[in-house]
Amino acid sequence: MQLTLPETARALTTRRPRLAFVGLGWIGRHRMEAIRAADLVDIVALADPDPAAVETALALSPEARSGSGLADVLDLQPDGVVIATPSARHAAETIAALEAGCAVFCQKPLGRSAGEVRQAVETARRVDRLLAVDLSYRETAALRAIPPLAARELGRVFAVDATFHNAYGPDKPWFYDRALSGGGCLMDLGVHLLDMALRPLGYPEVTGVEAHLFAQGRPATSADVEDYAVATLRLAGGGVIRLACSWKLQAGCDAVISCDFHGTEGGASMRNLEGSFYDFEAYRHHGNRTEQLTAGPDDWGGRAAVNFARRLADGQRFDPAAEELVGLHDCIDRIYAAADLAACRDPA
Repeated sequence: MQLTLPETARALTTRRPRLAFVGLGWIGRHRMEAIRAADLVDIVALADPDPAAVETALALSPEARSGSGLADVLDLQPDGVVIATPSARHAAETIAALEAGCAVFCQKPLGRSAGEVRQAVETARRVDRLLAVDLSYRETAALRAIPPLAARELGRVFAVDATFHNAYGPDKPWFYDRALSGGGCLMDLGVHLLDMALRPLGYPEVTGVEAHLFAQGRPATSADVEDYAVATLRLAGGGVIRLACSWKLQAGCDAVISCDFHGTEGGASMRNLEGSFYDFEAYRHHGNRTEQLTAGPDDWGGRAAVNFARRLADGQRFDPAAEELVGLHDCIDRIYAAADLAACRDPA
């Protein structure tokens, strides 16, 4: 007999949740390794259209069943699904898994537009299932140190500068197809930057957006996949966020990643070390003096996935904080729209 929602919640308190993984590339496999090491759930199903990816994952979880896609794992009625497929499939697969009664942990972006994201979040609310997205940089020790300062010590935070330049760019062809990816570096990296900047401030209302996008050094059109993006977001209360991100920028190092918060009573920053994608430090600024708050290394990459597994094991259901994802993607939509408008006003 199929369990009702309340009965399912009681069942989860008496047994370990059963978790499935769909998409077993580097990210999916890394998140699986982190969740397996935490030993909070049972991994029961693995799916990917690439048999070699499935075989590699099965070496880590030989007890799991295998398949090629979401339908295969849903047949096993898992309690949760981790989705790490190409971006074009995220929203639809998330909704299908939620409708099947599963909690979902999805790679970013949850959707290619605010509309897709809204549908996924509304589905999670309706079926009362946990929904989380792998916005992994918010789990670094460096960025975790910022919200308490922003709330109590920095005074009124009136400006945030957020930067993510990647000297390489993605290696999968679908990233460069706008219909499949939803966008370029803004969708790939800007989604992290916006979360990094907005979350410590409590996700304030964005009242205005100005933006410019470039593709291979020229102003991008709506058909292009941008490789450089710069935007200014005006916030309710008068604050401002300046965002810049890129793929394949001649930056002299592998990556430039930073988020600087400027307040009336002080400042705070998180920055990567020596061009690293993985090592970060956080600082508190007092005038011309700086105090170090955190130092690397910090094993943060799988932390969001493990947090999801822990919340699932605790029987948590829909979290209203998921509604922030709609606002996040509304900002991205508005940046693209503002850049299109700027390109029309000032054509190349």
